[in-house]
Amino acid sequence: MTRTEHRWLLPSAPADHELPGDDRAGARRSARDWAVDIVAFLCAAGAALPALGAVDADPTTPDGVVFADVLIAAASCCALWLRRRRPVWVAVALTVVSAVEPAALGALMVALFSLAVHRPFRPVASVGAAALAAAAVQPLLRPDPASSYIASTVIGMLLILLVISWGMVVRSRRRLVLTLRDRVVRAESEAALRAEHAQRLAREAIAREMHDVLAHRLTLLSVHAGALEFRPDAPPAEVGRAAGVIRDSAHEALQDLREIIGVLRSPGEGDEGNRPQPTLATLPALVEESRAAGARVVLDNGVADPAGAPAATGRTLYRIAQEALTNARKHAPGAPVVVTVTGGPGDGLTIEVANPAPTEPFDPVPGSGQGLIGLTERASLAGGTLTHGPAPDGGFTVLAHLPWPADAQPPSPGPG
Repeated sequence: MTRTEHRWLLPSAPADHELPGDDRAGARRSARDWAVDIVAFLCAAGAALPALGAVDADPTTPDGVVFADVLIAAASCCALWLRRRRPVWVAVALTVVSAVEPAALGALMVALFSLAVHRPFRPVASVGAAALAAAAVQPLLRPDPASSYIASTVIGMLLILLVISWGMVVRSRRRLVLTLRDRVVRAESEAALRAEHAQRLAREAIAREMHDVLAHRLTLLSVHAGALEFRPDAPPAEVGRAAGVIRDSAHEALQDLREIIGVLRSPGEGDEGNRPQPTLATLPALVEESRAAGARVVLDNGVADPAGAPAATGRTLYRIAQEALTNARKHAPGAPVVVTVTGGPGDGLTIEVANPAPTEPFDPVPGSGQGLIGLTERASLAGGTLTHGPAPDGGFTVLAHLPWPADAQPPSPGPG
């Protein structure tokens, strides 16, 4: 037997593609599907037994009618196996059957529930109205000796309304879950796009500053190389000095290019390239500046020789501390901030900026969070790592580790 020949048995899919899990048109029934279908079949069969017992107990009922009722009830219960693929047709058929067969009421309840779960309101309302009419007709055609017509009709209608309402609630909940899931996926996609856009802008700003940084060094290299070309008979001391400048300039240019260290300038900071670049040695000045602005900052600098740190690494660490202190002033004003710097040649540099949760009320300053994204990009491009996030006590911590090679040359003193 091929799969096509027993397709009615294997697929589980009710065909509402709007609901999660309902788009498996060619899928086999899962273990959960089998369990639910078996329980539904048994519930319908269990509801049919009392009705069949009442019919059999009535001495005025012919044996042929009792036998027909048993067959119809069994067929109604078996029809529930098709309700996933054809919920409307199964519900309509069982509605017609229930008008003349009391034992089919349990199967009708299951079919109406499945219909309300897997179909929109219009077909549910149409079939539900027909089922209510059948609930009023059935006591006329097959009256229950133990109950009045009004009682049988009211009970049947209440059961139908209850089952349909329950199914619609289940459908609404599933649609809500699906909507929330879509919102989460969309929010994650939008966050990823915003982060990618911020990283692209950071790379563009870094590229612009790299032009400023490398232009000076490459100009020196070009001038001294040109002097050696046009003066091949220069004294050896002058040739050696020019060669040393070329070597140092090329080394610094390659280091800057590899680490891509720069300052992300805003339009109002275009003259910063003419100022001395910050280093690890100037970190205390940054802390003093923050203290002068009213912040409570404690600096624990465990680096024995801050001036000996590579200039590019020192600048990166300085910028990380600067951004972290700025964020602390914005989001935790008045809270003490502890800046801890440790490391040395061969071990790298580690900086941690931590602050507890603010204790005083304050007006929050809006922020995009892109500064931390830029810092993460900067640390990554410098060969290090940066992590940030809330602390268990409600505060915030920024932790970065930057490389400091054991054989790194100390930064050369600036001109003047």
